[in-house]
Amino acid sequence: MANLQNSTEGIQAQATSASTSSFVTALVFNLAVFGAELLAFSLLRKYFKTIYEPRTFLTPEGKRVKPLSQTIWDWPRDVFLADSDLIRQQNGLDAYMFVRFLRMMVKILLPIWFFSWAVLMPVTSVRTSVPGNDGLNIFTFGNIAPKDSARYSAHLILAWLFTFWILYVVRIELRRYITLRQRHLIDPNHASTAQANTVLVTGVPQKYLSEQALTKLFQHCPGGVRKVWLNRDLKDLPGVYDRRLSACNKLESAENALLKTALKIHKKNPGIVEKQSPDVESGSIGEADRIVPKNKRPSHRLPAGSMPFSLPLIGQKVDTIEWCKKQILECNQILAAERKILYSEIRASKKKKERLHLPAKLQALPGQIQSHLPHSRSRGFEEDPEAVNHNGIDDASLEEHNDELGPPEEEASAKYPPLNSAFILFKSQIGAHVAAQILTHDQPFRMVDKYIELSPDEVVWGNLGLNPYEKLIRKLISFGLTSGLIIAWAIPVAFVGIISNIHSLCTTYSWLAWLCKIPSVIVGIIQGILPSVLLAVLFILLPIVLRLLARFEGIPTRTGIELSLMTRFFAFQVVHGFLVVSLSSGIIAALPDLVKNASSIPATLAQRLPNASTFFLTYIILQGLTGTAGGFLTIVPLVIYYVKLIILGSTPRSIYNIKYTLRDVAWGTLFPSITLLVVITFAYAIISPIINGLACFTFFLFYMLYKYLFLWQLGFSESGDSGGLFFPKAIQHTFVGLYIQQIVLAALFFLAQDENKKASAIPEGILMIVLILITALANSVLNNNYSGQLLTSLPLTLADRAHAAAESHERRLIDERNDAAHHDEHEETPLAGNQAPGPSSSPDAEEDPKPLPVPPRPLGPTDFEHPSVRTPQRPIWIPADPLGVGHSEAGSLRADGIDASTVHAMMNEKGKVEVDGRPPEDEN
Repeated sequence: MANLQNSTEGIQAQATSASTSSFVTALVFNLAVFGAELLAFSLLRKYFKTIYEPRTFLTPEGKRVKPLSQTIWDWPRDVFLADSDLIRQQNGLDAYMFVRFLRMMVKILLPIWFFSWAVLMPVTSVRTSVPGNDGLNIFTFGNIAPKDSARYSAHLILAWLFTFWILYVVRIELRRYITLRQRHLIDPNHASTAQANTVLVTGVPQKYLSEQALTKLFQHCPGGVRKVWLNRDLKDLPGVYDRRLSACNKLESAENALLKTALKIHKKNPGIVEKQSPDVESGSIGEADRIVPKNKRPSHRLPAGSMPFSLPLIGQKVDTIEWCKKQILECNQILAAERKILYSEIRASKKKKERLHLPAKLQALPGQIQSHLPHSRSRGFEEDPEAVNHNGIDDASLEEHNDELGPPEEEASAKYPPLNSAFILFKSQIGAHVAAQILTHDQPFRMVDKYIELSPDEVVWGNLGLNPYEKLIRKLISFGLTSGLIIAWAIPVAFVGIISNIHSLCTTYSWLAWLCKIPSVIVGIIQGILPSVLLAVLFILLPIVLRLLARFEGIPTRTGIELSLMTRFFAFQVVHGFLVVSLSSGIIAALPDLVKNASSIPATLAQRLPNASTFFLTYIILQGLTGTAGGFLTIVPLVIYYVKLIILGSTPRSIYNIKYTLRDVAWGTLFPSITLLVVITFAYAIISPIINGLACFTFFLFYMLYKYLFLWQLGFSESGDSGGLFFPKAIQHTFVGLYIQQIVLAALFFLAQDENKKASAIPEGILMIVLILITALANSVLNNNYSGQLLTSLPLTLADRAHAAAESHERRLIDERNDAAHHDEHEETPLAGNQAPGPSSSPDAEEDPKPLPVPPRPLGPTDFEHPSVRTPQRPIWIPADPLGVGHSEAGSLRADGIDASTVHAMMNEKGKVEVDGRPPEDEN
């Protein structure tokens, strides 16, 4: 029996040693990968400026940065010393606050690292030990022997000190964010945009579904209403619009293939055609037909029957160019006819509403006289407050009745009736914010959901017609499915946690004893690297499903979907990336003791759960070393860039998108992946203090990485910037880590026993409960003071500054336009595509794309309408070629009524396409 016990203890010691071996293996492996990737980045960045420093020459002059030092090892200094405020100026407040969040974590963890290593590591390892603990486990909470329970006071004191330090830093950062957020709102460049002055109102009852009614309703807001866009049920119009866009893409590819075929034929038989003059835009119609035989023209097969896609050798074979032309012309005709019907219905509805809003005496005038009356709204006519209903029904009863009734007969019979939502553009920014905050309707579920700070590009048009009851049901279903997915996902994640403790399994189950005979290096790879990789793969699949669930919920903006995704994905990360792995790993580590003595479960868990930190130490190492170095190297975007140019870069539009479109990030998944590291670090900061140093170093590397990415690589549209609203949600995630830390510590204190099997840390456990209450109170105070309307709304105290800044900005823009017009009269301005790169451009400018600054597009009167209602047919972008076939094809398309152009696109004799300017639709 003694021999068996010694053998078991020996196997447990071997498992503990393997755990340490896993950590060392992961550390060595990730350090090697880290060094190799950084070396590759340092060498490659000088030769691939388009990938590694596109913001030095591709962006407009005002948003460029200086290139990094050409010396191999000087770039870290350049990144570290770069002004972080440039991120806010160039990429918006979302990117800036993300980098600031990383810096905040470094600031929090630096003193925690020092004091925890100086105090807790000696307390848990010197002259105290629990049998079976070795290696890294001697620095955990579970290594304190029962006779040394007085040492728990060190953990208690540091838990209190660390908590108050974290709360102090969080308060400072939240206060700083509020100031930055308000500066962003009143910034002249932002305050003068329609995005800052427009409110989306949903759940509008039928009584107010007219421009006149909404204008009158919101005219009490400061400045009044400038314009109202009613959203309408467009039926099949969006589908027709998408079909036309798909046909345009297919036609551009086919035209490009036709040009390449013509060049190949001409190369084999130079005498087949004489070169055409490339500056003759109309060309000779049918030039391609004279060069390319019919059987060489691009073709494809149509789907057979009702199949949604085509199959090889099945279905009718058609000429791609002729088929696309028919599709585009058919869609153009449908859209033109349906738009005419839509606009006539809108005009008829306006005339009807204007007549209803005239005083009763004026309505009795002959129609001929009424036709000469001034517009009731634009010339000052208001609804007569003394007017009565001639049927004897009082106004209050009529209003309540109209709210409950469906649309009137005229609206119900309309082909495109209005939906229950509208965009309202206000004359002042403060007016828009007042409208977004005010109680609009006296009945529940009516005009409750209002959204501000949104642009047309951010709108999810399919979610604008949902009524409040349907949105509520969808929300319940969406979060129900999310909760079910969290539960179902526990199975594969628990398996990952089991893999991280292979040796504990082999000591418990005889049929797995062969695992203990595997060489320690292989076990180290399996335990230290494989679980982290598997966990990362699992979480790659989640955002796709979660984003669909957020969209199904009915959120009408893309930023809102990302904010919802951030909450859902973080819940998944905490449950499966931390809790399930911690419990499964800790229980597996304790299985040998639990099997032998079930009555010792509380004490055993108190000792073994802290040992589960080994997996998270390797996870932190993986993210901090391999993850950050891979972010610098960006090998996947580098390969994809050139693969796209070779495989997908066949048309001017695809080449333009590949070369001139900067990469961005999805905030809904990026923030949770970082805040998960925060939760892990805070949870183990006391019970396994070695994690603090690794986490501090990891967050510093992430700070350097994203500071570099946001300054030199990535780009974000101003319309998609939320103004940093992801930051306060990330702060809430840090509190989750604090709560987990304190709850686990309290449980461990209550479970701790002395050598007589009696509770030995009850006072410490009680004080931890007190600390939990203090943390919850501080969290509540911070939420009350630095959340809600203070985050999303413009304070009245800043209204005057915002108005003055907007007026000043508008006057400056008018002056600049006048100066530009005066300049154009006396001097011809060269095309942007022909301008040479500036002093900060790439040294190998012959290979890198040239800068194509895009001037800001003024908001037009129809920008808050669905693209199918307002967008003209996108011009077919065909490159000009040496044979003149491109000009001929463009002229032929225009003759058929299809807009086409060869501007800024060329194809050389080898069939390679280059662009030196913006697409034709952006030239207008």
